[in-house]
Amino acid sequence: MPQKESSPRGYQLVSSTEQDASVHLRSSTKSKTPFDFSFEAVRQNLFRVTFTSKDHVVPPYPSVTKPETNLKNLNVTAQSSESSKTIEIGGVTAKVEWTETPVVSLSWTGSDNLLHRDLPLRSYVADGEGVAHYSVHDRDALHVGLGEKAAPMDLTGRNFQLSATDCFGYDAYNSDPLYKHIPLLIKATSEGCVALFSTTHGRGAWSVGSEIDGLWGHFKIYRQEYGGLEQYMIVGKNLQEVVRSYAELVGMPLLVPRWAYGYVSGGYKYSALDEPRASDALIEFAETLQKHGIPCSGHQMSSGYSIAEHEPKVRTVFTWNYHRFPNPEEWVKQMHEHGIRLITNIKPFLLESHPDFKHLIDSRGFFQDDDKEPGYMQLWSAGGATGGEGCHIDFTSEAAFKWWFEGVQKLKKVGIDGMWNDNNEYTLPNDDWTLAVDDAMVNAEAKKGVANTVGQWGRAMHTELMGKSSHDALLDMEPNCRPFVLTRSATPGTMRYSCSTWSGDNVTSWESMKGSNALSLNAGMSLMQYEGHDIGGFEGPQPSPELLLRWIQLGCNSIRFTINCFKTSPDNNSVGEVIEPFMYPEITHLVRDTIKRRYEILPYIYSLGLSSHLTANPPQRWVGWGYESDPEVWTKALKSGDEQFWFGDSVLVGGVYAPGVNIAKMYLPRKTGDAFDYGYVNMNAPYTYYAAGQWVEVPSEWRESIPLIAKVGGAIPVGKDVHTRVPGDETAASLGVKVLDDYRGVEVFPPKGSSHGTVFENSWFEDDGISQKAKISKYTLSYSSTEEKVLVHFQRDESSGFVPAWKELDIVLHHGDQRRVFSSSGQEVVAKGTDKRGRLVYTIKA
Repeated sequence: MPQKESSPRGYQLVSSTEQDASVHLRSSTKSKTPFDFSFEAVRQNLFRVTFTSKDHVVPPYPSVTKPETNLKNLNVTAQSSESSKTIEIGGVTAKVEWTETPVVSLSWTGSDNLLHRDLPLRSYVADGEGVAHYSVHDRDALHVGLGEKAAPMDLTGRNFQLSATDCFGYDAYNSDPLYKHIPLLIKATSEGCVALFSTTHGRGAWSVGSEIDGLWGHFKIYRQEYGGLEQYMIVGKNLQEVVRSYAELVGMPLLVPRWAYGYVSGGYKYSALDEPRASDALIEFAETLQKHGIPCSGHQMSSGYSIAEHEPKVRTVFTWNYHRFPNPEEWVKQMHEHGIRLITNIKPFLLESHPDFKHLIDSRGFFQDDDKEPGYMQLWSAGGATGGEGCHIDFTSEAAFKWWFEGVQKLKKVGIDGMWNDNNEYTLPNDDWTLAVDDAMVNAEAKKGVANTVGQWGRAMHTELMGKSSHDALLDMEPNCRPFVLTRSATPGTMRYSCSTWSGDNVTSWESMKGSNALSLNAGMSLMQYEGHDIGGFEGPQPSPELLLRWIQLGCNSIRFTINCFKTSPDNNSVGEVIEPFMYPEITHLVRDTIKRRYEILPYIYSLGLSSHLTANPPQRWVGWGYESDPEVWTKALKSGDEQFWFGDSVLVGGVYAPGVNIAKMYLPRKTGDAFDYGYVNMNAPYTYYAAGQWVEVPSEWRESIPLIAKVGGAIPVGKDVHTRVPGDETAASLGVKVLDDYRGVEVFPPKGSSHGTVFENSWFEDDGISQKAKISKYTLSYSSTEEKVLVHFQRDESSGFVPAWKELDIVLHHGDQRRVFSSSGQEVVAKGTDKRGRLVYTIKA
């Protein structure tokens, strides 16, 4: 990319009053093109910065709508001088200086330590058709975000493209870019955090201290290829505060249907078979799962169902291959009778053989090239790396948006449950291709002064609009149900429409499994909170039995659990090979038990999803989340984020990332301050209790489990270890589930001895798992302990109107805990005996 930097100087104040929490500056009129700079407080810890000119306008289709300024009930003070202004608001001090270039500094009021500072003399610069923002780099800080980026989790000292691509078989530690376009970078230290978020859908780059200069020192650079800058700065005491504020800006995580937290199967081969027919093969797969006692809640249908039955045998989105699926409606009904929901793969491009290709040309549904002709390019057409000529859909075209909307509804009318927006990275070859930008799709005011080109509007906006079209089509047909849209690529705005994503076409290797943890942690802090990976690896060789079981163990203790792949095969590259949970008879029973355990802890997992919707807390969290005062979490080993993570508040998940290894090393973070830290306990044999603040070696034999460490004082709500139906969910696939969700227990982990008066409180959430307007009920279990007994108190808050099928609550003590359970508030508690794992169980009567 050419570098054409110029740094406007001679800024003068355009508008500002003494008590106004904003600054508006304009560079010298001697400059060829004067630039405007603005800084304004929007919320207590949220600030908006713009850097624009008549040739560098703000993004015409930003990923967020500018929020209303709300500084009510805040003590705002401002002090100005000839070339600076200091604003104090809600404990944050923001200072803007403009002696040469605008320089923004952020700190806590009363502190001399800066949380953020722009780079003096080179802060905001024009760079050809785009802009760049330079800021001072803290080499000791943790940097996270940017959606999904290659491991390790810490982005410090590295350079990243802000773009998206179809990176089939990527390297989890080295490939860039991957699939997401999320210009959010968070700097985190023990003193506080600052996020920088750009609203553009255009391409760019983040250099996170990877560039060093003898004159300029250590700095970070955000580069944007087109247009002016609209950037939000978010300040927080910790990552939790920053992520929550970011969610309030771009939208809280969507509600995810409860069924999607179960096992979702997949595999390109199933939908691509001619003999036996794909429909028969998938019914056989469902029956085989049932035979082995492996519960399954959904299936991702790869695009083989839409491969044309006759030559040319290529993808024709929204159509069916009637040889492979002679009667789609009847087949869907059969899958629903097995309790399996269906998610169909749909891709935002058409090959020339598609029956609606000419219609979309005539209705201006494709991009246009320099000659005003449809923008043709090579596209994936069928099987492994088979290409063909075609065009990407321009979702700024009202006709194209409507065509897609109606296509989704055609699939929905057959009975399909959710949409799989795939291959939506929009790797278009030319930024000068033009868009329709119909007024019905894009605000007419935004078009003023902006060329209708791919580069200026940003190709990633089509990922977002594709998500909106799929989402709106589903919601239109079932307004009371949560639309389920799975998306491979994403922008911040895409996640307002797509509740689910995954890390794309990974490879089978121990290193890939390890690196996936870091991708998930950055994804969660970027609000892609129902995110996961193709268990076992999408591409590459088949996993060994040991690697497959290890990956399933890890996946079952992550937020999204899917086994999906396309293993290129020399025998049949158009079909490939598939990973099946029963593919190795010697470990099938271990795979079954692991997946059944996931269903057992589904109340815990689903509650993490509901909590994420309400609070923006990611279900999977960096080991230092909530433990920022522990110096050890800031060491390189733990900032890497690839070996362990928090799964909610109660479980610390580790892993084993090499064959033949049966010991895992983990760090157990500690709280500091007034609160006493009661430590941890191994959830597996030998059930050791550990003190906090130490590295430990955890026995982890591969046929048993990965390391799972419970926080003492935590709790895990559990249900039945099979696929169950929740009252209120009357959808077809749910009615195919025979077992009612009418049991609830809570696994508790009191201290080995007395809690010394400390009462541990744990809450979880439940609802019907499907409603668009959720009625969320809250359940709270409090407990303390002495040497002889455990005292519990259980509270229900069902004021929402949702009442579950279960009435009583079992209290499940940890292995070896022989104490009796009593109620601290007079609730009836009876001894139930021991469960199949030999743990004592007591029941709190309704």
